[in-house]
Amino acid sequence: MATKDAFRGIHVFMEVVDTGSFTRAAERLDMTKSGVSKSISRLEQDLAVRLFQRTTRRLSLTDEGRRFNAAAKRALAEIDEAQALFSPQRAQLSGSLRISLPVIFGKHWVLPLLLEVAGLQPALELDIQLTDRMVDLVEDGVDLAIRIGPLPDSATLVAKPLGVQQAMLCASPAYLAQRGSPQALADLSRHSCITFGSGGLARPWHFQDRQGRRHSIEVRGQLGMNDSEAITSAALAGLGIALIADWLIAAHLQSGKLVQLLLAAQPQGFPVYAVWQKNQYLSPKVKYIVDLLAARFTQQPWTPG
Repeated sequence: MATKDAFRGIHVFMEVVDTGSFTRAAERLDMTKSGVSKSISRLEQDLAVRLFQRTTRRLSLTDEGRRFNAAAKRALAEIDEAQALFSPQRAQLSGSLRISLPVIFGKHWVLPLLLEVAGLQPALELDIQLTDRMVDLVEDGVDLAIRIGPLPDSATLVAKPLGVQQAMLCASPAYLAQRGSPQALADLSRHSCITFGSGGLARPWHFQDRQGRRHSIEVRGQLGMNDSEAITSAALAGLGIALIADWLIAAHLQSGKLVQLLLAAQPQGFPVYAVWQKNQYLSPKVKYIVDLLAARFTQQPWTPG
């Protein structure tokens, strides 16, 4: 297959992956749908593999398609990197970048910066997905994800720490008047704790005492949620003790609607990471966003947009 045809076929393939549809890819490429289909068929014939599973309702990558997509992204990232080294317009970025953000944190902390980027880089197309679902970067065609909390080991992903959201243990005065205030971490087992998690699996709470010793506490309660603002609302309603990011409840602490608990035990907070697929060379577009986020998150105090 000639080099020019190879790049054309790969470009069409990447657009289909990015849009999830032959029709939308054709519109973006100014091609006919049949032209896109023929291009993909030629690429599959040349590679001797099937790249997509096609049904009347759904288009998805095969295992071979996912591997080819990852390899193609690595190759294109290296080409972008090489061009950026010598381009007189290297400060200007172009092309598309799909970013996955957790909903609450993403809206307050990351989206304002991405809107700044959109103004500074008019040729860069940002596809911003706000979801608390743990996306599969390869399957969902995501270039960069922001994740909060401990990460599992991965042979295919790179994670860069961006900072730590400090957290506070709190409850409403009404709850404390009814149930009393815990005096030690062990007392939490006798209280109704509003837990964070999904699928019935609550995340443990992690603390460090004044002697530097770490404690991991399994908590239970009537309510379990996967949304920090919902947990805050439940705490304000007097339904239990909650562990919440400090910036999210600062105004409620100041007004007295919530009370900070167990000051001698410091919650370890929620680490924040930028995550992308492991490539030999980091895409200039991803590097640009990650560097901006790292610089922004090192500013103190954190001030969400």
